Amino acid sequence: MKQLRNAFLAATLALFAAANAFADATAAKPTLNTAAIDEAVTKSMAEFNIPGVALGIVYKGELRYAKGYGKANVEKDAAVTPDTVFMIASVSKPILALGIARLAEQGKLKLDDPISKHLPNTPDTWKDIRLTQLMNHTAGLVRESPAFEGGKIKPDFEVVSAAYSVPLVFPTGTGMQYCNVCYFALAEVITRVSGQPWAEFMEREVFQRAGMKDTRPTSQRDMVPGRALSYERLLGIQEVASEYTALRPSGAFMSTVNDLARLEAVLHANKLVTTDTWKKIEAPSRIRDEKSGDSKLGKMRDGAMGYGMGWELSELEGMRRVAHGGSLAGFRTMYARYPDQGWAVIVLANSATARPGAIENAVAKLLPKP
Repeated sequence: MKQLRNAFLAATLALFAAANAFADATAAKPTLNTAAIDEAVTKSMAEFNIPGVALGIVYKGELRYAKGYGKANVEKDAAVTPDTVFMIASVSKPILALGIARLAEQGKLKLDDPISKHLPNTPDTWKDIRLTQLMNHTAGLVRESPAFEGGKIKPDFEVVSAAYSVPLVFPTGTGMQYCNVCYFALAEVITRVSGQPWAEFMEREVFQRAGMKDTRPTSQRDMVPGRALSYERLLGIQEVASEYTALRPSGAFMSTVNDLARLEAVLHANKLVTTDTWKKIEAPSRIRDEKSGDSKLGKMRDGAMGYGMGWELSELEGMRRVAHGGSLAGFRTMYARYPDQGWAVIVLANSATARPGAIENAVAKLLPKP
């Protein structure tokens, strides 16, 4: 009888443990309202005449939902899938900044190095510019180099050095202005410090480490399987948008929601950069008031909570948001992280009329709050 009681007790405890394990697993994976999410995406597509959207939702490094909506190529009737390749435009900026962070962790540079340490013949006006200020748009440089031409491929340093003679928009560290030439300069630093072209360095140090098999430099000419076309509406008619021929570091990469979810997984697990480095990346920039000399938060726009190294910082319904959007030809993109809740939402669209930030916000509001 005693053996029977012990067996019964053991079985009861096993069932209790299994129930707890199931409850823990269920709690660890909040249920998504996919019908409401689909409705939010398709509603925006209809409102803004968007041919195609790819959506990815990641929770604590695990891809929980990935879906394609509409058409990647209208003429060929090709559907968007989670593996459809989009130009991700300026979502490339925080990724390129990760390349600088990797070099810092390898001891090959410091995040606060002056740019003059790594680029030759920089003018006196650039002597106070730090790598961090290039990443957070407080350097004071013009948005675009006078040498940049979207239809002409040029060496990155030619584009950067052409901006040497352009006066600063504001003294370094006293303001914020979105800056594409800053990311050309960062790409050139990666090339010179690593000893290999920046695109190759990023492939080895970021994409391969994250398992991002479909991410590659932006190119109009290369044959890319599963590539989406981008569109714009002119006089009420949907047309294929003109794309830059030039490979530009400020909008450097093409990718998919599945690949960006893989990036999110290694960021969440601190497998690409350390926790200490990530804290520096997402730390809000500070700028100096020219008159008082006081330090204040640097903001790119109203409602923002600062700008880190390639990421804009804000808040949505009380959730801390670390994000970046992109716009290139007819592509519109958004990658938003909610690190305190563990969520990340990725939206890639192929229309100049798309509002990926609005789609992302609508989806994020539908996510369970763990």
